[in-house]
Amino acid sequence: MSESRPPLPPFTAETSALKARMAEDAWNSRDPARVALAYTTDSRWRNRSEFLQGRDAIQAFLTRKWTRELDYRLIKEVWAFHGNRIAVRFAYEWHDDSGSWFRSYGNENWEFDEYGLMRLRIASINDLPISEADCKYHWPLGRRPDDHPALSELGL
Repeated sequence: MSESRPPLPPFTAETSALKARMAEDAWNSRDPARVALAYTTDSRWRNRSEFLQGRDAIQAFLTRKWTRELDYRLIKEVWAFHGNRIAVRFAYEWHDDSGSWFRSYGNENWEFDEYGLMRLRIASINDLPISEADCKYHWPLGRRPDDHPALSELGL
């Protein structure tokens, strides 16, 4: 197989944190094609109540997502890891086209193949309406700066 996405399982504390940061960085790019490449060609997802399979479906889903969720900024944090699995918690902020702001909280369970590609993603997410003044993510769109507080440091 020519595709490989290090770090590879089995994961350690360091490699699971790196994998989570790499995923965060990709999602903060809001580039559906780039993000989809981290998944196996037949990857299975549950995102809220939507079930997807395959990179094409993932890319289409992310295109719809970031058309609706504007000024999207995300932080992920490892919750647990073992073997080829990582559990993360996350929070992201965004607004809709009417200017209503939200912070979406959730958990993801990830399972990787031996090449470091995600073959299973199960996400549970809840949206909390917030005011723009309550936003905690103030970096320019794109990658979160290394010196920006993480979820735990923000009390999230």
